[in-house]
Amino acid sequence: MDSDGVEEHSWAVDPEDAQGVAVVAALGRQMRARREALGMRVAELAACIGYGEDLVYKVEGGKRIAKPEYLDGVDEALKAGGLIKAMREDLVGVRYPKEVRALAKMEATAIEIGGYRTHNIHGLLQTEGYARALFDMRQPTHGVEEIERNVAGRLARRSVFEREPAPAITIVQEEASIRRPLGGTMVWRAQLERILEIAELRNVVVQVMPLDCEVHAGMAGGIELLKFADGTAVGRSEGAFYGRPISDRKQLQVLELRYGMIRSQALTPRESRVFIEHLLGET
Repeated sequence: MDSDGVEEHSWAVDPEDAQGVAVVAALGRQMRARREALGMRVAELAACIGYGEDLVYKVEGGKRIAKPEYLDGVDEALKAGGLIKAMREDLVGVRYPKEVRALAKMEATAIEIGGYRTHNIHGLLQTEGYARALFDMRQPTHGVEEIERNVAGRLARRSVFEREPAPAITIVQEEASIRRPLGGTMVWRAQLERILEIAELRNVVVQVMPLDCEVHAGMAGGIELLKFADGTAVGRSEGAFYGRPISDRKQLQVLELRYGMIRSQALTPRESRVFIEHLLGET
């Protein structure tokens, strides 16, 4: 963190995200216009809200994404009557990577979500500690801000469990991904407990593909399937159609067939729960 608290009280803008850059720049101009209309200097505003001048300049210049508490302070200082506080809704999405926003948007409207994971725990099941450890170990290494942005985006996806009506969610995890103590023993234990907790939800089914299953339909790689109320669907698999997202009906049938076979070859939901509980007891 720098001396003005820039890192602590804001997020960096992703220069590759044109939409996000435009939103942050527009909101920064609005805050600057209101401050100048009141005849208030940057130094005065900074002193009033308890943040450094550098942060104010960067937020107004569209270089940083202000956190909610910053917006609350500016709203009160500029007597905006809630107008600046309301900007937090515009900033909720742009602080996450654009590819994460696209996936979260689809998950937010899907009526069915299916996923088979090989090396890592499925994103919807991940704890904060596990997600941070996962992003932290990537090569080439990511910067601290990029890691935090990705972690925040991953955690935001968990709102899918609060939806009404709830979507039907099925997830199959390779045994190896569950056994790997990513992040250390405590992070691993918390992750196993999280899986068991989510598996208790009525709309969620979690299964484990055991290592002693010599061959199965998922040997080519992970699978994602999302189905929507209008009858359309989107799918992706590392081992099919060059790993690209697909929506063609015939191509989707291939992934649906594979995923159905994967689920039939995995442990049952009850057997999977017993397996994870046993593994948790061994840690």
